[in-house]
Amino acid sequence: MERNVWHKSTRSGSNGQCVEVRDRGAQVDVRDSKAPESGTLSFGVVAWYAFVGCLKVDGHDS
Repeated sequence: MERNVWHKSTRSGSNGQCVEVRDRGAQVDVRDSKAPESGTLSFGVVAWYAFVGCLKVDGHDS
């Protein structure tokens, strides 16, 4: 993932209801794509990858 650039999931639909993620090196930021001015959540890299790893079930992304 390119650093400091907001990315939407490739699985995002056309309804605009998704989150965007930005890699800032030591942190990963997450925001609502419908209201980006509403703020972000920031996670340490280890915490982010642990969270994402928990979303994968039987080899499939949730």
